[in-house]
Amino acid sequence: MAAPARARFHRLRVTAVDRLTDDSVALTFTVPEELRELYRHAPGQHLALRRTVDGAEVRRTYSICSAAPADGAPRTLRVGVRLVDGGAFSTYAHKEIAVGDELEVMTPAGRFTLDPAPGHYAAVVGGSGITPVLSIATTLLERAPDARFCLIRSDRTTASTMFLEEVADLKDRYPDRFQLVTVLSREEQQAGPVSGRLGEERLTALLPALLPVERIAGWFLCGPFGLVQGAERALRGLGVRRTRIHEEIFHVDGGPDADRPAVVPASGPTHSTVTAQLDGRSGSWPVRDGESLLDAVLRNRADAPYACKGGVCGTCRAFLVSGSVRMDRNFALEPEETDAGYVLACQSRPTTEKVELDFDR
Repeated sequence: MAAPARARFHRLRVTAVDRLTDDSVALTFTVPEELRELYRHAPGQHLALRRTVDGAEVRRTYSICSAAPADGAPRTLRVGVRLVDGGAFSTYAHKEIAVGDELEVMTPAGRFTLDPAPGHYAAVVGGSGITPVLSIATTLLERAPDARFCLIRSDRTTASTMFLEEVADLKDRYPDRFQLVTVLSREEQQAGPVSGRLGEERLTALLPALLPVERIAGWFLCGPFGLVQGAERALRGLGVRRTRIHEEIFHVDGGPDADRPAVVPASGPTHSTVTAQLDGRSGSWPVRDGESLLDAVLRNRADAPYACKGGVCGTCRAFLVSGSVRMDRNFALEPEETDAGYVLACQSRPTTEKVELDFDR
């Protein structure tokens, strides 16, 4: 799998702030002509937004919800931001960001994507997990006339449902190719599935009743940890090959760190050194006790790529050239990526005295 282009921040102007629900907004940025090629994106990718609070840098990752333009060079970018209790960036987005403001926005990243092609696709999403899937579904239906898409979404109530109008518009535009199934956990519906949470057992019964599970070309699971893991187990139990299942976690909230195992489960040495290749330049630095490899690199190379530092977004992916590491958690890399030697630098701690990473691969 080819490495993404090196991420860079640029200042983009906010041209719209749309309130979606009481606790979510959509921000639209204008992309200047000279930057449009840099912000070329695949449907499903995300942006990292950056600001400084009390002298400390804060980065947060938000998925692009707008369709990827056919010419590849977007004139605008739109992201959805859900308010997190005590969230340093989401609170700022909801209370302070206004039209005309300029924000530091990283170029697109992420591998939770779909290259539009004929076929039948489906998604199971929860809450703000709709954001990247809205881009995926819209782009697919616009560009592939023979494609179909089924969206199964779980929300607490109708009032808390993000992008309600945008999804309804898809249903109106593509009534024969877009199937929508809504499940509310805290509100009864007059039609559709009964209310309640979507877990493994319920999805195991529901999915075959809705779709020819074995003929779906790609499954896209996005949302809280529990929903995504339950949906994956249901699909695997129904015989779906893992290569057809694509996942993106939005909230882990106590999910077991070991669900995706560490590369090398071992204790670290007393003294370690990391050598990192980044943008064609290499350097070697000591790793402090208990420090991640990303933090060790950042102390010396402020341009090292990262967004969430939580093992979720995958922005800090690097190739492990030599040495060995222990990853504390991994919710971003697929098994074939870790098998090929890729690690998340933000979650990797050395288990040998020397470790070499390549961020350019």
